[in-house]
This record gives sequence, C-alpha cells and structure tokens, in this order.
Amino acid sequence: GRCNRIYTSFVDRKNRIVRNLNSMNKIIKIKLMQIKHILGILLVIVLFSSCDSSKKVVYFQDLKPGISEQLIASTQITFRPEDKLSIVVSSKDPQLASLFNLPIASFRAGLASGAQNSNQEMSVYTVDSQGDIEFPVLGKIRVAGMTRSELAGYIKDRLIKENLIKDPVVTVEFMNLSVFVLGEVNKPGRINIDRDRITVLDAISMAGDLSIYGKRNPVYVLRKEGDKETAYQLDLCSAKQIYSSPAYYLQQNDVIYVEPNSVRARQSTVNGNNVRSTSFWMSLASLLTTITVLIVK
Repeated sequence: GRCNRIYTSFVDRKNRIVRNLNSMNKIIKIKLMQIKHILGILLVIVLFSSCDSSKKVVYFQDLKPGISEQLIASTQITFRPEDKLSIVVSSKDPQLASLFNLPIASFRAGLASGAQNSNQEMSVYTVDSQGDIEFPVLGKIRVAGMTRSELAGYIKDRLIKENLIKDPVVTVEFMNLSVFVLGEVNKPGRINIDRDRITVLDAISMAGDLSIYGKRNPVYVLRKEGDKETAYQLDLCSAKQIYSSPAYYLQQNDVIYVEPNSVRARQSTVNGNNVRSTSFWMSLASLLTTITVLIVK
C-alpha cells in the first residue's frame, strides 16, 4: 500500500511538471509570435521610412524619358543702380581707342602702358542711382535695364555714327554682380555672375549641391524688386515647377536659402533626439532579433 502511494505521488508530480512545461511552451510560443509581430511592424516602418526619405531627396521626380518640359521665357541679367561694370573699347588704332577707356581698363586690354600704378577701383564704372554712367567723350549713358550685349552695341553704334572710331570693338563685363546661397548646401557663400543668364540650378551646382540634410521642397529664392523683398518657393523634386518659376532665372543679389530637414533640426538639440531616425529603428530591430535568438536557444 505504501509503494502504491509513493508511485501515485510520483506520477502526480510528473504530470504537474509536464503540465507546467506545456504551459511554459505555450507562453514561449505566444511570446515568440508577439516578437515576430513586432519585428514585422518594425521592418515595415523601416521600409516605409526609407521610401519616404528617397521621395524627399530625389530631384526631378516628375521627369519622364522623351517628354520635354516647357521653360519659362529666358531672361538676361540687366544693369541696375549700384552695379559695377567694365567697358573696354579696342580698335586697330590703339591710341585712338585709349581715349574711350579708363586707365586700368586700357592697361588690361594692352592698349596703354602707363596705367600699371593706377588704382584698380578706377577701372570700373559704377551705375549711379539714376541708372547712368559717365563715359569718356560720349558723356552720360543710361545703362539701367540694358544687357551686356545691348550696352556694347549702343556704344559701338555711337562711336561709328559720330565718326569717333571706324572699327570699334566694345567689350562689357560684369564686375561685382553675384547671388548668394545659404543654408544646407555643401559650399554656402557668394556666387559671382560671369554670364548673361544664370539659373537657380547653376547656382546650386556652384555651391556644391544641397547636402543630404537640405530640404528639396521648399527652397526659397529671395529677390528685391523695387522697395519690396519677394520670396519665391521652389520644389526641386518637380522639374515642371522649377522650370515654370519666375525664380528659375536668377537676378543679381538674389538669395537662395535651403532649409535644414527634420534630421538636421533634431541634431541641433542638446541630446540629439533620434527616436524617429531610420538608424534608431534598425538598431532596435537588431536588438529584438538577438533577444529572440537567445530565447529560442
């Protein structure tokens, strides 16, 4: 009878242990399913985050092969008050041409030899507040609103019509014209204008392109128009929007500003909160995967 009781007690304990093990297995399976579910959600978050990030970074997303986008009417740089410009007149008769050149301008063109010690600032004309310059012999010339080629043609025509020079060659150059690129670009600063047309894409390229932390939309172009400052918004992800914008062709003294994105903004905080960053979620997913492997083992 005693042996039967011991055997019965042993069997009861064994059954309890088996039931406990079965319960633990069920709990582990449930936990594993929960972890797999969490990992799946994290993976989806990472994938969507990556897709969303690429959409915010890639330029010209609406461009399609073989389809052309209409450009806004091309505009050339025109002179304004306070602009500085160089005008050089040359001819087969260097002495005659030197009468129409400022000292340093003549020396630069190789037309005169006595201007080496002159002040370089005297080699340029400054457009006055009325939009005029004072040109040798010809006197006051209204240059405001003229392009380089228009001004060169105007001076050449007058020199010929007034029988001053028979074969003049007039060269007009910008001296101090520039645009400014600020914000999240690789080389922010001043961009000198050395051509009749410059686009916002030209300026961004010369500034080393946007950094990975720069917002592609919106990019601001600030322009002084009369006594007002106008802000234009550009979306670098949309070619159609860029090419149709009045700010596509830049004017002197325009300011391009690229805002920092949310990642850069968070990095500027004291603790650099990165909870929403892709790297954070990837690290968390890796940690949970390691825990899952340890539990299974």
